[in-house]
Amino acid sequence: MVAANFNFPTSIRFGAGRVKDLPALCREAGIAAPLLVTDPALAAMAMTKEVTADLGQAGLKVKVFSDVRSNPVADNVEAGVKAYRAGRHDGVIAFGGGSALDVGKVVAFMQGQTRPMFDFEDVGDWWTRANAKAIAPVIAVPTTAGTGSEVGRAGVITQPETHEKKVIFHPAMMPRFAVLDPGLTIGLPAKLTAATGMDALAHNLEAYCAPFWHPLAKGVALEGMRLVKENLPEAVHAPADLEARGAMLAASAMGATAFQGGLGAIHALSHPLGGLYDAHHGMLNGIIMPYVVVANRKKIEPAIERAAAYLGIRGRFDGFVSWIVKLRRAIGIPMSLGEIGIDGKRAAEVAAMAVKDPTHGGNPIAFSEKQYQALFRRCVRGEL
Repeated sequence: MVAANFNFPTSIRFGAGRVKDLPALCREAGIAAPLLVTDPALAAMAMTKEVTADLGQAGLKVKVFSDVRSNPVADNVEAGVKAYRAGRHDGVIAFGGGSALDVGKVVAFMQGQTRPMFDFEDVGDWWTRANAKAIAPVIAVPTTAGTGSEVGRAGVITQPETHEKKVIFHPAMMPRFAVLDPGLTIGLPAKLTAATGMDALAHNLEAYCAPFWHPLAKGVALEGMRLVKENLPEAVHAPADLEARGAMLAASAMGATAFQGGLGAIHALSHPLGGLYDAHHGMLNGIIMPYVVVANRKKIEPAIERAAAYLGIRGRFDGFVSWIVKLRRAIGIPMSLGEIGIDGKRAAEVAAMAVKDPTHGGNPIAFSEKQYQALFRRCVRGEL
C-alpha cells in the first residue's frame, strides 16, 4: 500500500462579475493598502482602471505596479518589492496572466525576506529558509485561462545569467482568494486564448500521466481535459461566450491543482525554450505536446486509452494524439517549433537544461540528454 500526502488549493470566487467582490475580499484578507501587480498592457486597459477605481472608492489605498515581462525575470520581482515597501503596502492583488500572477505572489513573498530570492527555489526543503510570518497576503485574479497560478504556491522566475526558469516556492505563497471572473477574459485575443488554453491542457494532461501516486489529482486532471476539449475551440472562435470562458478558467485552475501530482517533459522542454527564446509558455506547450505524448507511449498508453474513452475520443491512443493535432489546427497552434523561429542549433543546451528542470522528474520516462535532443529536433522539424 502506498503512503502519500494530499492537499487542495484555496478559496475560489467563481462567476461573471465576481471581480466586484475585491474590496470585500481585501478586507477579509486584512489588506487595506494593496499593491495591484499586473503587466503594462493590462495596466493601460479600462477594466484595470475600473478595478482600481472600485478599490479606491471602497477606501483602499491601491497603487499599480506593472513592470512585468511576459517571461518574468528577477529584476521584475526586485522592482516590485521596492514598490511594495515604498508604498507601505500590506498585501498584493495579482491581476493578469500567469506572469503577473507569478510576480505578484513572489513580491508578496520576498518583501518580507532577507535572503536572496533564488535561495527559495523549489529544491528539497529550501522553502523552510523563509520567514513564513513575513509573507504578505495575496488575492489572485486571472485574466487568462492557462497557468492556474491563482491556485498555486509558487512563481516561475527566469534567472537572467543562465536563462533558467526557477520555481520559487513556499506553502504560504498560496493566495488567500482566487477570483475567477470569465468577463475579464473576453477581451483576450484569439491567439492568446488558444495558447493559454493549451497550457491548461498541458497541465491536466501531464498531471494525469505523471507516475506518482495521487488519485485525487488524476481525477481532477481528467475532468479538466474534458472541459478543455468541449470549450477551448468555442472560447477561441466565440470569444464573448461566457460559459466557454468560465469553463476554461475552471480547467486552468484544475490543471494547476492537479499538477501537484507532477509535470513532465512538455514542461521540461518548454521551460528552457521560454528562457532562451523568450517564447510564450502556453504556445510552446501546445507545440511540444503531441511529440512528448508519442515519446512516452510505452509508459502511458493504458492511461491515455482510459482518458480517450472518458473524453469520447475514438481510436484509443492514436485517436487521442490525432485529437490533439486536430485541436491545435482548429485554434491556430503551429505544428512545429520551426514555425515560430526556433531551430535545432541549441539542441545540446536545451537538453542539458531539460534534465535539470524540476519537471523532468515527473515524466513517465526518465529521458536522457540524448533523448531530449532527439525529441527537441522532432519538435523543430514537425516530425510526429
